[in-house]
Amino acid sequence: MNAPTSHPGRIDWVDYAKGFCIVMVVTWHSTLGVEAATGATSWMHALVSFTTPFRMPDFFLVSGLFLARVIDRDWRSFLDQRVAHFAYFYVLWLTIQFALKAPAFADEMGALGVLKFYLTSFIDPFGLMWFIYVLAMFFAVTKLLRKVPPLLVFAAAAALEIAPIETGWVAIDEFAARYVYFFAGYWLADYVFAFADRVRAHRLIALGGFALWAVLNAAFVAHGWATLPLLSLVLGFLGVASVVALAVFLADARLFDAVRYMGEKSLVIYLAFFLPMAATRIALIKTGLIPDLGTVALITTAAALAGPLVLHWLVRGTRLGFLFERPAWLRLERPRRSALQPAE
Repeated sequence: MNAPTSHPGRIDWVDYAKGFCIVMVVTWHSTLGVEAATGATSWMHALVSFTTPFRMPDFFLVSGLFLARVIDRDWRSFLDQRVAHFAYFYVLWLTIQFALKAPAFADEMGALGVLKFYLTSFIDPFGLMWFIYVLAMFFAVTKLLRKVPPLLVFAAAAALEIAPIETGWVAIDEFAARYVYFFAGYWLADYVFAFADRVRAHRLIALGGFALWAVLNAAFVAHGWATLPLLSLVLGFLGVASVVALAVFLADARLFDAVRYMGEKSLVIYLAFFLPMAATRIALIKTGLIPDLGTVALITTAAALAGPLVLHWLVRGTRLGFLFERPAWLRLERPRRSALQPAE
C-alpha cells in the first residue's frame, strides 16, 4: 500500500516527486540566469519552459499532502512545526543573502536603501525566498480555514488562480496563484495516495497517459497557451498527476535514487542553491571554457544542486549546524527528541 519506504516515516514516491520539484526549480533559475547574463537563449530553455505549467504546482501540492496529520494540533504546536520553522529559515537565509549582496545593493541604493530593502523583505518576500515565505502562509491560512467547507475553500482558491491577480506584491500574487494546489494536496491527500496505488496497479495505462500528457503539455507550452486562465489550472493538476506517476515508476524500480535523496533534502537545497549557482555561472561565463550555453546551464544546475548538499554535510553536527537546523531555544514548544529541527 502507498509505496516502499527507504527510511522510517517517509514514502519514497513522495520524495521522488519532491526531488523532481527541486531539480526543476534549480534548473529553471540556472538556465534563465545564464541566459540573462549572456543575452542569448540556450537549448535548455525548451526544457525549463516545458516544466512551467506544473513545476510550482507540484511543489505546493506535495507540500500539503501530510498536513491533515497535524492540522488539529493545538496552535502552539502547529505554529512551531509549520510556521515558525519556515519563518526561522526565511529570516536566516534572507539575512545571509543580504550580507552577501549588500555591497552591490549599496552601490545602487545606498546604505539606507539597503536597510529599507531588507526590512521591506519581511512583508514582501525577497527573490528566491518567496517560496518559504508563502509556504508558511499556506499552513497558517489552512489551519484558520479548517472549519470552512473544503469545497468552498477549493473553489475560492481555484478562482484566485484563474483570476489575473498582479498586484506587484509577491506574497499576494503568489498566494493567489499557488494556494489551490497546496489546499488540494491537503484536502485530497487520500485521493492522491489512491491515485499512486492505481498507477502501480495499472502501469501500462499510466505510462500511456503520461506519454499523452507530455505531448499535450509540450504543445500548449509551444503555442503559448499554457498560461491562459483556467487552462493553466488544468495543466497544473495534470502535470502534478504525471509527476506522481513518474515518481511511482521510479520508486518501485528504485532508479535514480539521487532524485529521491534530493527530494528528502529539498529544503536544504532550496535554501542554499543560489550561492553555488551564481559562483558557477560567473566562473564559466568569464572563462569562456565552454562555449555552449546549454551545457553551461546544465553544469550550473548540477553545481547548484550538489553545493547545498555538500555544505549541509560539512556543517552537520558543528557550530554552523544552525544553517540547516533550527536551534532548540528558537522553538515554541519543548523539543521531543533532539535539540535541533532540521530543514526537511
